[in-house]
Amino acid sequence: MTALVITNGDVRAVVTATGATLREFSVAGVLYSETFAEGEAPPLGSGAVLVPWPNRVADGRWRGGQLEITESARNNAIHGLVRHQEWAVASHDGSAVRLETEVGTRPGWPFPFRTAITYAVDAAGLTVTHEVANTGTETMPFGVGVHPYPRPGKADAGECLLTLAATTHLPVDAERLLPTGAVEPIDPRLAEGVALREVRLDSAFGGCAPDSDGVVRHWLRGDDGGVLVWADAVFGWVQVFTPPSFPGNDGQAVAIEPMTCPPDALNSGVDLLELAPGATWSASWGLSPC
Repeated sequence: MTALVITNGDVRAVVTATGATLREFSVAGVLYSETFAEGEAPPLGSGAVLVPWPNRVADGRWRGGQLEITESARNNAIHGLVRHQEWAVASHDGSAVRLETEVGTRPGWPFPFRTAITYAVDAAGLTVTHEVANTGTETMPFGVGVHPYPRPGKADAGECLLTLAATTHLPVDAERLLPTGAVEPIDPRLAEGVALREVRLDSAFGGCAPDSDGVVRHWLRGDDGGVLVWADAVFGWVQVFTPPSFPGNDGQAVAIEPMTCPPDALNSGVDLLELAPGATWSASWGLSPC
């Protein structure tokens, strides 16, 4: 997996061409994302790009056809089509790298498209910009998500407060993690801030409310540091996953995953985006120390 390093002062990110995966984000040598060794496969979906759908499609079936089952234990199609592809490096300068990949028609996916991602670092942190271009002749439904594991610098993540911009929670079944019904109000602790060690989550949250500047903000903050996960308003959903462990990390880890739509959106249609032939969509998210 080709490692692509970008820097701006003491801000640094490392991206791999396989999957256009974020492998590291750090400031002054302090990690603000979980990382993994060069040449290793990303553990637990770390840093993955989830296009043209995030999360799960029940049984891999939707109106477009039968998708490949990529989560065999739960019989779902999971996390899109591009996270194992080799992406082409379109440009790479000191502080930014742009990668692109083409996706033709696939079993269960009759819509060819091109997608690009730009990682850029500056004094404020990391900005990630996604593009999706419909190269086919029909309107394409799609969603976009990402799978970062933000890390609160030198702070103990388990002692940090997790605060989400979301207002709703989407119930899922325990066996297959698929939606079971209508959204419900979010646990107030998650909206107000709860110690990460007090929650165990693999859940989707919606109604992510942007601040007055139009930016959605999720926080992981403690006395000794913190990290902000921000996103454009189109990322109205966020998946939060607290794994029992993360390779190379002796403490608590958490994935905070901005998404444009919820699990199984290809079937429910909830917040599913549509792109006309020849059109291009773009939106951004990022990580910042706080």
